[in-house]
Amino acid sequence: MSDSTSDHGRRRFLIGATSALGAAGVVAVAVPFVSSMLPSARAKAAGAPVEVDISRLESGMKLTSEWRGQPVWVVSRTPAMLEQLAKNADRLRDPGSDESEQPDYCKNPNRSTAEHPEVLVVVGICTHLGCSPQDRMKVGNSEGMPDDWPGGFFCPCHGSKFDMAARVFKGVPAPTNMKIPPHQYLAGGKLLVGADKSKGA
Repeated sequence: MSDSTSDHGRRRFLIGATSALGAAGVVAVAVPFVSSMLPSARAKAAGAPVEVDISRLESGMKLTSEWRGQPVWVVSRTPAMLEQLAKNADRLRDPGSDESEQPDYCKNPNRSTAEHPEVLVVVGICTHLGCSPQDRMKVGNSEGMPDDWPGGFFCPCHGSKFDMAARVFKGVPAPTNMKIPPHQYLAGGKLLVGADKSKGA
């Protein structure tokens, strides 16, 4: 083999090796750079919006997500559950949610948006001492509740009770209705928790 053929082969090898090494370097630099633009676990815990897929949420079902390190419940209420809400007013501490925390677009008896009145989006934390209430969504005593139970949520820590709009009943330790976080509906059966159109999200 002549020296020129050998030099040509060596040159081709060096060019290939340099190109491969350069490509690996670009990837090594790009991965942390792109990752740095994604919200960190700390940022998510601090309140970065969370996208929730609710495309398979059926009537009467509840799913749980997490935002700011707290459970967020998304409940698709049945027509009977919505009808019952109007009947609860006399039993509630704050039926109009005047003393409770929710976005203006959820300050209504359903505590939901006008476009999805059946969907309740609520931080699943009791407003008394921060326990997480249990589902007691069936009407009556089938789940150990009183015969006149209208359906809702029961906090086992100190006995606070909330209806299917997460409004607190009278005579229990919880001082206010459960918190409704900012949220908005996206295309494709997605829900964005932690931001809404009023905040430019």
